[in-house]
Amino acid sequence: MSAKPSDFLPLSDAAARAIAGDRGRHAALIEDAFRVLIETPGGGVSIGGDPKDRQVARRAVTLLAERADAGDDVSEADVRVAINEARSGGPGVQNAARGASRRGPVGPKTAAQARYLEALGSHELVFGLGPAGTGKTFLAVAHGAGLLLRGEVERLVITRPAVEAGERLGFLPGDLTEKVDPYMAPVWEALTDIIGPEQLRRRRDKGEIEVAPIAFMRGRTLSRAFVIVDEAQNTSRLQMKMVLTRLGERARMAVTGDPSQVDLMNSADSGLAHAVSILEGVEGVAVARFSSSDVVRHPLVERIVKAYDAAASGGVR
Repeated sequence: MSAKPSDFLPLSDAAARAIAGDRGRHAALIEDAFRVLIETPGGGVSIGGDPKDRQVARRAVTLLAERADAGDDVSEADVRVAINEARSGGPGVQNAARGASRRGPVGPKTAAQARYLEALGSHELVFGLGPAGTGKTFLAVAHGAGLLLRGEVERLVITRPAVEAGERLGFLPGDLTEKVDPYMAPVWEALTDIIGPEQLRRRRDKGEIEVAPIAFMRGRTLSRAFVIVDEAQNTSRLQMKMVLTRLGERARMAVTGDPSQVDLMNSADSGLAHAVSILEGVEGVAVARFSSSDVVRHPLVERIVKAYDAAASGGVR
């Protein structure tokens, strides 16, 4: 049997190593996805297989090479995203807006993430809707941290509902910080990953970074700040209206959440879906939607989300 024809893409050593991956894992993912053979003989990547398969695989390889040449790490999640992008024919995301990180710029890994970052940069109020693991909160925090570090805002304020405690934080032991922090742990983790523990401590001590429950926003005016409302599906309609109207001079806001994961006693009272339904299309407001294909955590998370979506659409209880 004669060997199938192949294409050779001349690439940098860094790009070739990124596409091969540790023990050839990245190359194996591309091979399985497109029924091609990936080889790195030196000076580039060889793609063998049928012409149509080679063409789509070549696009995935090119997207990954662009990421590697930009100095970004290439993970298995990035490979899966490039595979999805190549299949869908979606635009590359390497030149999209980026957020800040102590490891360098935070770039989007999917087209939906790229559109989200672009919206954050061009609108005063952005709703990020979608399942867990799509980067809604992390990218908003990275964008806000970038604005703070560049001096474009004076404060980064992140708030979320403490639904598990029924907002009755007085029943918990400890001072105010000790009461609040358990419910804000995901936000602190994101901030630590993005700007580092020392920078976070200094800016928190100076009041430049604030993380607090929704209840603590009442009666305030947030000026010259970037505000993130996280887990917004668990705000009531009254809470949502309250926090949206906190915006003051030169302030911007990102509201993130998954409308399908409401933990309120009465899910119909969720303020997120209601706010989107009446504000989408209003000048200065953008809505960015994510799907299970945008999940960039462990690959099992995407499959879990898809299984739950299928169960919901099929009426499984």
